[in-house]
Amino acid sequence: MKSVATALAAAAFAVIGFGGAACAQQISDDVVKIGVLTDMSSLYADATGKGSVTAVQMAVEDYGGKVKGKPVEVVYADHQNKPDVGLGIARNWYDNDKVDAIFDVPTSSVALPISALTREKNKININSGGGSSDITGSQCSPNTVHWTYDTYALSNVAGRAMVKRGEDTWFFVTADYAFGQALERDAANVVKESGGKVLGEVRHPLNSSDFSSFLLQAQASKAKVIALADAGGDTTNALKQAAEFGITQGGQKMIALLQEITDTHALGIKATQGLIVTDAFYWDMNDETRAFSKRFYDKVGHMPTMIQAGLYSATMHYLKAIEAIGTDEAPKVMEQMRATPINDFFAHGGKIRIDGRMVHDMYLFEVKKPEESKGEWDLYKLIATVPGDEAFRPLDKGGCPLVKTN
Repeated sequence: MKSVATALAAAAFAVIGFGGAACAQQISDDVVKIGVLTDMSSLYADATGKGSVTAVQMAVEDYGGKVKGKPVEVVYADHQNKPDVGLGIARNWYDNDKVDAIFDVPTSSVALPISALTREKNKININSGGGSSDITGSQCSPNTVHWTYDTYALSNVAGRAMVKRGEDTWFFVTADYAFGQALERDAANVVKESGGKVLGEVRHPLNSSDFSSFLLQAQASKAKVIALADAGGDTTNALKQAAEFGITQGGQKMIALLQEITDTHALGIKATQGLIVTDAFYWDMNDETRAFSKRFYDKVGHMPTMIQAGLYSATMHYLKAIEAIGTDEAPKVMEQMRATPINDFFAHGGKIRIDGRMVHDMYLFEVKKPEESKGEWDLYKLIATVPGDEAFRPLDKGGCPLVKTN
């Protein structure tokens, strides 16, 4: 295992630095520095990774490279999906490199301690990649915004729709860490509340290559729905092997509770046709989403995931807040971000609650049949748009200590 010091030394960083003109006295250190902490080399690298860094870079460039006359710099590093490595990088950024805000942080077992450290250092954390709803629940922070999605919304949107359609018995194949456990928990609760039943569950290690024993248990359960409570390479590996076992041909429905557009593309439309997917963003929704996505594609070589699109949106909102109040002081920036609605290609009428949840519409898609697709990335058809206040957990139900209850 690499030491934290080795990881820090190996971490690629130094991306953009822009010159500024007039000084804004309240911006500390004469620079606004954003750190993108992400997965550059493992199972979430396609959904986050290089694309996450590029999305933040694009936003900074589009903003003009400076805020209140001060340069905006972006650094990035690979946390390797290891909490100790992620914490080591983040602590060094905050203590020595004068990073003002950390963005992205996929992998909830890394995201949760980074949120806690950010609160300790009184900085800002805008999470797009991590999924656990505990980020705005029991472990909420006044310094953290959860921008793109969470396990509650993924479960709520898909679970209610499928049980309503009569697919009311479920079996979970779950990644055995914070994100997977939270996703299973939230989905199981939705299924039960909607009148369905959970017939069983099995846990697999993070970054598994062989899902045969887990899928055979799911198949033997006779559940109508086999729900994958994992993400990235784990989801794609499980779906590949499910196709080999003929699970869907046997009448059981597969649902990927977190399936990114890059995962669907990698598997191919033939293997994923009919798969139900919950997402916060799809490139082909309207002229705005298509325009951003084409620019992103030209830089990265694939359409943006919801995490990457969310990071562009979040970066813009962060910079606008600093511009509006003339300081990068964390509490004041957070207050301004919460006070300002989000209206862009990613979210219309989005709002940041006191628990840190950015509330916006979520979407339920079905993967098209091959004959329905008109191009390489024409993969989804929209089944439902779920308003943010219905998709995300009610403010008073998450157990966030910041929420005042009467």
